Amino acid sequence: MNLQELGWSHQLTTEFEPHAAEGLAPARVAVEHRGGYVVYAEAGELRAEVSPRLRSHAAGRADFPAVGDWVAIDDGASIHAVLPRRTKFSRKVAWAETDEQVVAANVDVVLLVTSLDRDFNPRRLERYLTMAWESGAEPRIVLTKSDLCDEVRLRVAEAESVAFGVPVHVASSETGEGLDELRELLAGSRTLGLLGSSGVGKSTLVNRLAGEELLATAELRADGRGRHTTTHRELVLLPEGGLVIDTPGMRELQLWVSEDGLETTFSDVEELAARCRFFDCAHETEPGCAVTAAIGECRLDPERLASYRKLGRELRRLEIRLDKKARAEEAKRRRAFYREIRARAKASPKR
Repeated sequence: MNLQELGWSHQLTTEFEPHAAEGLAPARVAVEHRGGYVVYAEAGELRAEVSPRLRSHAAGRADFPAVGDWVAIDDGASIHAVLPRRTKFSRKVAWAETDEQVVAANVDVVLLVTSLDRDFNPRRLERYLTMAWESGAEPRIVLTKSDLCDEVRLRVAEAESVAFGVPVHVASSETGEGLDELRELLAGSRTLGLLGSSGVGKSTLVNRLAGEELLATAELRADGRGRHTTTHRELVLLPEGGLVIDTPGMRELQLWVSEDGLETTFSDVEELAARCRFFDCAHETEPGCAVTAAIGECRLDPERLASYRKLGRELRRLEIRLDKKARAEEAKRRRAFYREIRARAKASPKR
């Protein structure tokens, strides 16, 4: 395979020099399985595993390779290092209090995909936008299945009302509407990441961009909810250039640390709050509150304020948990250090 077609750059060449000196070769993670990985390298498509050294030095789940990562492999396709990530889209692991999961790495443009049927939900878009801005990638909203909606303009307006400055694309895999605009984003071997709920048409969209059936698709269930046709994240190299990372549907996205992302997503609320009379205004009954005034004058949707508060509380709870975890880990490290000192003192010969 040609590394340039996989997104290789001059910056990566410089960053890889220490690994090249060790006789390692670059590769990009295409698929992540529980028992290992599939990587793309100049030698072709390879099955790979994490080396014991990398495994022992990993402090958490986020230190392991993720789909889209550039890694350093040896002749046996053992992964020895993960190169610095330009961008990463992370979420909190649902069953863990403080674990980060990197959903996709080194994505140039993240497409937040939602369909114009029953899935459309502005509040969910706000949650996805919060994480997209934090990722470092360029966010765009893609409204699919336009052929099934009679109120496309209304839905576009609703999406634009929560996505200040973020382009909103209308697409249909059936009619081909909007596909040429999305193909333009792939120029220069760029990587697109698709995020959204099950059944919104992500895999079908990838197939249309590729011009062939690369990924499995399925019909909606009887209740209108999506089926999980994509069971793992996958980096797809398109025939005409560019790459796409398809991800399993995520109806509930657990936020990861994202203070800047929250401020950017809710820039309208932040700007209003800056005009409040009191610095610590709670935007409830305080006099001189610019936020409640905007709601009273119908310049701000009260549901948007409620969403801003909800996501803010979620992020604050996570921040508190991370602080507790950091303190506990530091205490554990100190105890281990002093145990080692005492053990060495006992083992030393007495004079």
